Amino acid sequence: MSDDQVALKGSTRARGALEALNFSMADMQAGIGPFLGVFLQGKGWATGAIGTVMTIGGVAGMLMTAPAGALIDATKKKRIAVIVSGIFTVLASTLIWFSQSIWVVATSQIATAIAGAAIGPAVAGITLGIVRQNGFNRQNGRNQAWNHAGNMVGAALSGYLGWKFGFGAVFVLAALFGVLAIVSVLMIPEAEIDHQAARGLEKDDGKDDDAGKADGFKMLLHNKPLLILAASLAFFHLGNGGLLPLYTLAVASKDVNPAIFAAEMIVVAQAVMIVAAIVAMRSAEAKGYWLVILVTFLILPVRGLIASYFITSWGVFPVQILDGIAAGLQSVAVPGLVARILAGTGRVNVGQGAVMTVQGVGASLSPAVGGWIAEGLGYHVTFIVLGAFSLVSIALWVGFAGSLKPACAGKPGAPLRAVAA
Repeated sequence: MSDDQVALKGSTRARGALEALNFSMADMQAGIGPFLGVFLQGKGWATGAIGTVMTIGGVAGMLMTAPAGALIDATKKKRIAVIVSGIFTVLASTLIWFSQSIWVVATSQIATAIAGAAIGPAVAGITLGIVRQNGFNRQNGRNQAWNHAGNMVGAALSGYLGWKFGFGAVFVLAALFGVLAIVSVLMIPEAEIDHQAARGLEKDDGKDDDAGKADGFKMLLHNKPLLILAASLAFFHLGNGGLLPLYTLAVASKDVNPAIFAAEMIVVAQAVMIVAAIVAMRSAEAKGYWLVILVTFLILPVRGLIASYFITSWGVFPVQILDGIAAGLQSVAVPGLVARILAGTGRVNVGQGAVMTVQGVGASLSPAVGGWIAEGLGYHVTFIVLGAFSLVSIALWVGFAGSLKPACAGKPGAPLRAVAA
């Protein structure tokens, strides 16, 4: 089957609605998130407290990702899962506008994280159900390109509206994008979603209706490539998760408009991510995922050094260009690799959730670790330390290359149980 034939799997309407969903859900899902640090800083919060509430939300999301993946595997109401999660995300973000007490902000972050835990696996499941395993890499690449474009447009509008009308406009914009996301997901024909294929089982693989959290964790613990991937991502995100919000705070503490600056950072990164997502899609088709993911791990230490030595308004460009490259590549490579490793198991979304859970350990701790280091030792030291965590990821990825490369280079749609065992 040619690449063009793979890309055309599923109707034009279904794939168009899927891409529209990824575009509109970007700002709905992010909401006030990218601006939370500077918003709270403007209300008198210290960096340590800001990092802590972000970590609280990260831990909640981490705990829910595997159960959410199991739910998505089991349910045939994947579109409803996206809609409900989106509504709760918008409502949770709105709480912060009315009160900035630590309990309200923490509750909002927890609710947002729990709702967000289901959106990623649901969209991945819908995509797999429409285009099947052979078309997943290409369609996921297109999804991510549209998602990054949505983030870029949303951030640019948020920055402008926040500067012109105040932070309240950012909340309104997130709600509007939420409405667009709901319309988009309802435009996806339910009949085109093969729910067996959506969980990693093609129709001729047999029927398997048993899905649950326990099976997801067992699969993670007994699947070597999946386990190494999750551990490597955990260390990467232990450094990466806190770098952007802390760099925003470091520069925003100088004489810049915080809303405009935060938006500028996001726009730069997301613009690069669009290109990186397309490059990752094409590279994976030609050479597999191993090198693509290694490049993302190599980028973080360099990004940390640049962030440490260039805490200036123009430093946003090299810092966020590198972030955009790494995030754009991972947005395609990680879910694509998980789907490839677990093809034929019927546990693709549990696997996605399990990887996100372990990855989330690092991401959830990063803002708090970085925030307290910044408060005690300053931003320069913080960025170097955060960047250095990725050295562990590099060591794992290169050290276990013999086990990883066969899985990363496997043919799309071919079950890899023999490799993973």
